[in-house]
Amino acid sequence: MKFGPPRFWQDKKPNWQAKALLPLSWLVGAIIRLRAFRTTPVISPLPVLCCGNLSVGGTGKTILVRDLAQRLANRGEHPHILSRGYGGRLDGPLRVDTAIHTARDVGDEPFMLAQEFPVWIGADRSKTAQCAVDSGATCLVMDDGLQNPTLKQTFRLVTMDGGIGLGNGQTLPAGPLRESPTRGLSRVDAVILIGRDDTQVVTLLPPELPYLSAKLIPSAAIRRLQGKQIIAFAGIGRPAKFFDMLAEAGAPPIRRIAFDDHHDYTERDCRRLSVLSRQAGTVLVTTRKDWVKLPDWLRRDVIVIDVELLWSDPDAPELLLDLLLTNV
Repeated sequence: MKFGPPRFWQDKKPNWQAKALLPLSWLVGAIIRLRAFRTTPVISPLPVLCCGNLSVGGTGKTILVRDLAQRLANRGEHPHILSRGYGGRLDGPLRVDTAIHTARDVGDEPFMLAQEFPVWIGADRSKTAQCAVDSGATCLVMDDGLQNPTLKQTFRLVTMDGGIGLGNGQTLPAGPLRESPTRGLSRVDAVILIGRDDTQVVTLLPPELPYLSAKLIPSAAIRRLQGKQIIAFAGIGRPAKFFDMLAEAGAPPIRRIAFDDHHDYTERDCRRLSVLSRQAGTVLVTTRKDWVKLPDWLRRDVIVIDVELLWSDPDAPELLLDLLLTNV
């Protein structure tokens, strides 16, 4: 069962619940600003690309990290990814080893990314950055960390989901934002708008701030679903986004099962999904982020649909990386 964030976070304007929580939001904001003021960021000898959020929840940030890391690798670079390791039980700093660690150890997103790239977890990004430098990295990609003051960032991107925008425009816990849009956008170099801009969030951006557009598309594995009775499940920031993507690609699910973001699949969850997979003509479908958290005995019965970015301007991400690598 998915509970998700409070519904009033997505109101166009703060309602009475949000207004009642505003004093707490002011306190949280003051603590974040004080932490940043008291912390002197470490300067890495390598370029540091930060892919961050202004809001909590899924905006496509980790998919952007994977896309840009692959492009850097295609250029002959050796990108290492720095992650906090949210949801994992190990603190770090440590390098994720998919042969030893599990998603429960290091967090689902770091574990997923570590299948393709070197990934380090730890709350202090300056320490994980030094580990990456010592291990042969030529550039660093921060998965989240826009609000983390421990490491100086060479180039900063913020992702926005066009379907939810900035919600009610308030900071936690009165709204979904980690910091005020004015403060956050003043520190970034570009905005990556993912998906159709149903909320017209681009009208809220400073006119001098560049933004690029992209949309999520399924990998070629979607072809395996043609003519199947699909039961889709996901525990990501916005499961509906994954389900809608399947439908738009011609593989509409007959059943959609949504869990909370970073959901830890229990034995009961897995048994329930296994029963559903044995129904005649049905197939279980999920995201890579969810699949890595399933036990081996269930993974065999689940089709993974990876999600990729399709850029409106194919040259745009390469131009961003040009700026990163020349701005050290």
